[in-house]
Amino acid sequence: MKTAALTSGFSSLGTVAVNSKPLQVSNEQNKLPREVWVSGISQEGIFVDTAEEMVDRIFALMEKVLVYQPDIICLPEVFHTGNVAKNYSLSEKLSLSNAIVNNMASFAKKNNCYLVVAVNTEESGKVYNSAVLLDREGARVGEYRKIHLTEDEINIGLTPGPLDPPVFQTDFGKVGIQICFDVMWEDGWQKLKDKEAELVFWPSAYGGGQSLQAKALQHRYVLATSTRKGSAKLWDITGNELAQTGFWEKNWYCAPVNLEKAFLHTWPFVRHFDQIKKKYGRKIRITNFHEEEWSVIESLSPEIVVADILKEFDLKTYDQHRLDSEIAQIKARNS
Repeated sequence: MKTAALTSGFSSLGTVAVNSKPLQVSNEQNKLPREVWVSGISQEGIFVDTAEEMVDRIFALMEKVLVYQPDIICLPEVFHTGNVAKNYSLSEKLSLSNAIVNNMASFAKKNNCYLVVAVNTEESGKVYNSAVLLDREGARVGEYRKIHLTEDEINIGLTPGPLDPPVFQTDFGKVGIQICFDVMWEDGWQKLKDKEAELVFWPSAYGGGQSLQAKALQHRYVLATSTRKGSAKLWDITGNELAQTGFWEKNWYCAPVNLEKAFLHTWPFVRHFDQIKKKYGRKIRITNFHEEEWSVIESLSPEIVVADILKEFDLKTYDQHRLDSEIAQIKARNS
C-alpha cells in the first residue's frame, strides 16, 4: 500500500516536461566543428516539502535551459530527495527514481537532448547511487554507479559501484561520469582518461571548486558539474572556467564547448606553429600558456580536423608526447 500511495503522486512528476514545446532547430552554419552545448543544474536555495515538488522545480529549470537548445543537461546527485523536507525509505527513493527516469526520457526525446539523470537504481537486490545517461530519443545509453560512497550512504543500504567506470559514446564524443565523494579518489578519474573520455560530468551534493578544476586540467577533459548547493560549473581542458551559476543566475548554466582541439606541450612543436597559422589562418586557433609551456590547437572550421594537422606537421598531443618519452626512458634504463 505504501508503494501504491507513493506512485499515485507521480502524476505531478514531470508535468512541465509533458506540456513543454520543443524549440525549433536553429541554423547551425556558424557552429564550431564539434560544438557541444552543455548545461548543469544547481538546487542552490531550492527547498521543498516533497520529492514531487522538487522534480517539478527541476523540470521548470530545464525548461529555461531550452532557450539554448542544449545538447546535454546534467542534474544534481539524487536530486529528487535532496533539499527535500520529507524523509523517504530506500525503497521509496527507488520507486521515485524509476518514475523520474521515465519522465526524463520523454523530456529528452521531445527536446532532442541527452540527459544525465542522477537517481537511485537497483540490480539483483542491490541499490546504487547512480547517474543514468539518456540519449536524444530518451533511450537508456547506460548508467554509472558511484564508486566511493560515504559511510552514511553505506549505512542506509546503498552498495558501492564497480571499480571500473564506463565511458559512453554519444553523437558528439565520449562521455564519462563521477559522483560527489568520488572526487576524493583518483582511480575513477584516471580510468576515464585512459578510456579517452572527452567530457566528464560530476553530479554532486556540493560545488567542489578548485578540486574539480584541477581534475579537468590534470586529465585534459571538459568537466561539467551539477550541484545541490553552491555553484555548478563548466571547465575546459585547460582548467579555464567557461560557465558557472552564481548570485544572479543561481540555478543553471548553459554554454558551448568545442571538442575539436588538442592539448600539446609547447616545445618542441612550437617550431611549426607559424607554418600552421600561415596555411590555415582563421580556420584554427592556437592558444599558448607561456609559463606552463602548454598549447591548444583548436579547429574553427567544419573543414578542419585537428588530428589531420597533427599528422601533417608531425605533432604529438601532450599525452602521446609523455607516453613516448616514458617508453624511451624505460628502454634506456634497461639497455
